[in-house]
Amino acid sequence: MEDLITRIFDNLGLKTEGPMKFRFILQPIVSLIFAVKAGLRDSKSGEVPYFWGLIKGKGERKDLLKEGWKDVGKLFVIALLLDIIAQIIILKTVYPFEAVITAIILAFIPYIIFRGIVNRIISLFKKK
Repeated sequence: MEDLITRIFDNLGLKTEGPMKFRFILQPIVSLIFAVKAGLRDSKSGEVPYFWGLIKGKGERKDLLKEGWKDVGKLFVIALLLDIIAQIIILKTVYPFEAVITAIILAFIPYIIFRGIVNRIISLFKKK
């Protein structure tokens, strides 16, 4: 297990340089754009911040996950494919678990973080 974790972090470091490094900037930016749109939509409808809704909203958790997947699903799939291509180019092999982790880090985590932040900021301005 320790070897797996070490390999994941080593390979993530390898992929920040070389032919596929642009995706470490581009994919979080695209995710940020989707998050801003969704955060504005949440603020207009009076929704709780996205991540908070995922944690606390028992009944609506499934709906929130569907909505989030609809927003960043294509980006996640593209991140996954680009990481597999990068692994083939750089490592000459494919580690699917690492590709999924990288796609989550580059696509879904920024979306979750920024969607809630945008919602809170817009809601604060609305109150004033």
